[in-house]
Amino acid sequence: MVRSSSMRTARKGRAAGKSTATRALTPRQKEILRLVADGLTNREIADHLQISVRTVEVHRFNLMRRLRVRNVAQLLRQALIMRLLPRTFAPR
Repeated sequence: MVRSSSMRTARKGRAAGKSTATRALTPRQKEILRLVADGLTNREIADHLQISVRTVEVHRFNLMRRLRVRNVAQLLRQALIMRLLPRTFAPR
């Protein structure tokens, strides 16, 4: 069976997507991720960063979309796998 070059390119693109996702996180998203990992609620994060709760929700939504996860447990697991959080992570 002969594979087209577009199939190989598509497959490479998907595999490279995870490393691209790491680089694509904004400093604010990384900050939100750290605060989520610390166990803060959206309201607590908003108060801490002096932004609206809705802005926090949007950042979390975008984070989860970029890392291709559906819930906070998967978000934290993926963050550890991608080394966005230290292996010795312990909430404050």
